[in-house]
Amino acid sequence: MESTLRNPGIANNNAKWKTVPYWLVTVLFCLLMTFTAYAGLRLPQVAEAFTELGFPTYFRVELSLAKLLGVALLLAPAPPRLKEWAYAGFAIDLSSAIIAHLSVGHGPGAWGWAAAIGLLGGLSYFLWWRLQAAPVQVAGERAN
Repeated sequence: MESTLRNPGIANNNAKWKTVPYWLVTVLFCLLMTFTAYAGLRLPQVAEAFTELGFPTYFRVELSLAKLLGVALLLAPAPPRLKEWAYAGFAIDLSSAIIAHLSVGHGPGAWGWAAAIGLLGGLSYFLWWRLQAAPVQVAGERAN
């Protein structure tokens, strides 16, 4: 049976061009967040920085574990609401990091990484949202 689409590969190709950038950006974002979680748990310099910013030790551990949970939610199949909460948590975390560094007088060298990772997370969220909003069309189905 012949397809009614002029080019049946177009539907799959469009989905691919929306999915590939999403996964590239999201995996990079998740790698960076995983590293910050690891650094928060294992690197003494990070523990000192948290103390300098006025945060208690338990908060550093709690934040690192929350980051790992958020990374798992972004990478695994999870309900959209949980993914939105993970993105919201990362946005709060990264914006709070910028505010904390600015409040003690640190320059862009200290808060710039949080800003850059935040922009990457924002791009990941935008691409994910675009995937969620796109109607799914399977090759061979008629477009309305």
